[in-house]
Amino acid sequence: ISTNALMEQLRLKYQQRPWTETLKLVYFCTDNPLRKPVSNAPDGLLLSCMEKIERTLNAKSMFSVMNKLELLSRQKGLTVHVSPSGTACYITSTMFYVEVQLEKDGDVMDVKLAHFEEAPVVCDDLVQLLRMKNYDAFSKVLEDLSNMYQIPGKSEMKAKGYLALQALEKDLYSMSLLDRAQDLNRVTDVLNGKVGHLVPRTGGTPMNIEFYISPYQVLEAELSHGSEVCGTKAVVTVEGTDTLHKLPLSPLIVEPQAGEDSNPVFLQLTDELSMDLPAVFVLKFHQPVPMSSSSIEEIQRIQISGLKLAPLYELIVQSTLKEKCSEDLSTNKSCFFVSLPDCPKHCYFINKGSEKSNLSGALVSKIPFSHPKCVPGVIEILRHQVAFNTLISSCVSEKHINEDDSELLYFEVVPYKNTSFSVFFLHPMKENLVCVVIDLITSREVQCHLHLNPEDPTLNSSDDFIARAVKRCMSVPVVMRAVFRNAAKVKADS
Repeated sequence: ISTNALMEQLRLKYQQRPWTETLKLVYFCTDNPLRKPVSNAPDGLLLSCMEKIERTLNAKSMFSVMNKLELLSRQKGLTVHVSPSGTACYITSTMFYVEVQLEKDGDVMDVKLAHFEEAPVVCDDLVQLLRMKNYDAFSKVLEDLSNMYQIPGKSEMKAKGYLALQALEKDLYSMSLLDRAQDLNRVTDVLNGKVGHLVPRTGGTPMNIEFYISPYQVLEAELSHGSEVCGTKAVVTVEGTDTLHKLPLSPLIVEPQAGEDSNPVFLQLTDELSMDLPAVFVLKFHQPVPMSSSSIEEIQRIQISGLKLAPLYELIVQSTLKEKCSEDLSTNKSCFFVSLPDCPKHCYFINKGSEKSNLSGALVSKIPFSHPKCVPGVIEILRHQVAFNTLISSCVSEKHINEDDSELLYFEVVPYKNTSFSVFFLHPMKENLVCVVIDLITSREVQCHLHLNPEDPTLNSSDDFIARAVKRCMSVPVVMRAVFRNAAKVKADS
């Protein structure tokens, strides 16, 4: 049945009843199914419909705001209490509570958050979310707060997990201060800081680390004055486990000073400073990151379980299409058309490699660790991997069918080894193939080699020129456009 037909049936059924009675019925239906778990498919469908109706209602009165908060809280398995005056809503669990103070007209006055045995503090970010009626984001905050305490054991054990997270956050902040210049800007911090650009936890929003941003994102931020483009981020949190891990319960960096190797100096992990807990720290990504098997192996002493290996280039293409396209495209596509200004359209064939090749990888959603000293090394590996993914994804487009008959330049991207690959194309003035090998040494260092038949005319692009072009844009199509422009000058001179 269509949505319009369904709404028409509802209108005809209740047109003889007063609107207040219908409104009470809607609130009753949205509230009651959430008091018990969904037992079968029909109940789940009804619940989904009721949630859509509830999201559509515009909360304008204190009564409707309270109902909205109660609905969101119960969805997250939390308890809700309303003060006798009816102007305060308490969203509680055994480990924390959120207090929402409302005006009589439904406007939000204040929001406070109190963790286990801690005094409540005002959360301006939560106030803004509720004033903007961004209930989806507020619901996500409640979910993050609940997940922070998903540790096996009683309240005391969960509280120890929270103490360990606090200690980790303080150590990461201390590390972020090392080797930092006073005039350091955010982009430099993202690309070069020991722990990237760190944003401390505020209210219910977990601490996050921004560790890579592409040159195109930086350019976009510069052109859009006042805007800030976000790079790749990881959330810092703690999760429950089936096995015990020794986690620090207090900061291990007493003073933010570096040792002889410019790395921070940590206290020894003694029994007084640590405790065996059924929990582990994690760096969690908003979207799974395609990582090569060699990068995963580089992260020593960290067990990442449940990974499904696949050809790395296929994973990068799949993730890029998912990010760029609103609709699902077949991941079997390997031919993409890229349009650039002042240049013929490029056609890229991405050779994803064979199943037997060593260039396999996996989609990684989170990286567990138990000591703050692991984080700088992991961040460097992640930077390297994401920078490589950026290069490959620059050849991927949502356009896999040529929509016009304009001139095309054909390229093939072929895996080489680890974080290096080759780009093959026809010589602009001959029928022979030309090859450019791009080898990403680190996220900040790249080597390039141009190979062509010695008897063919030069393309007027040195290895150093191509390497500088790659570092400047991290885009294969832009680099290839530069190579062809230089070749066109040679052809014109000849």
